[in-house]
Amino acid sequence: MVKQVGSRTLMGFDFGTRHIGIAIGQEITHSARGLKAIKARDGIPNWDEIGKLVNEWQPDVLVIGLPLNMDGSEQPLTARARKFANRLHGRFGIAIELQDERLTTADAKEQLFSDGGYRNLQKDNIDCMSAALILESFMDS
Repeated sequence: MVKQVGSRTLMGFDFGTRHIGIAIGQEITHSARGLKAIKARDGIPNWDEIGKLVNEWQPDVLVIGLPLNMDGSEQPLTARARKFANRLHGRFGIAIELQDERLTTADAKEQLFSDGGYRNLQKDNIDCMSAALILESFMDS
């Protein structure tokens, strides 16, 4: 059963070559929260770990942050994020959306710092918050 836009569960990914932040969001509440950050080896994650999260949360759409330069042009990491998105779709058969992620890391750091100071600025927290912000910007667009 395909859920209509506005009532879907979204899983967001902040792709990186060493860490991938993952968040979950609900269109109904227009909210997202970080789930966890997983380690990756040269951009390749532990697929079993992602599979467990996908099985647990049953997302309708996977939203992957697309790293772009400030002028909107692509960078080397952009192609790797697209490849990661394609692999997610191939493994899980879930619809994929790509979302511009410019400035999400800076926004995540700012939000985490205001919530808990320097001790809140751990890499896992930043990656998860970035994934949540990617989902929120997707829902806003």
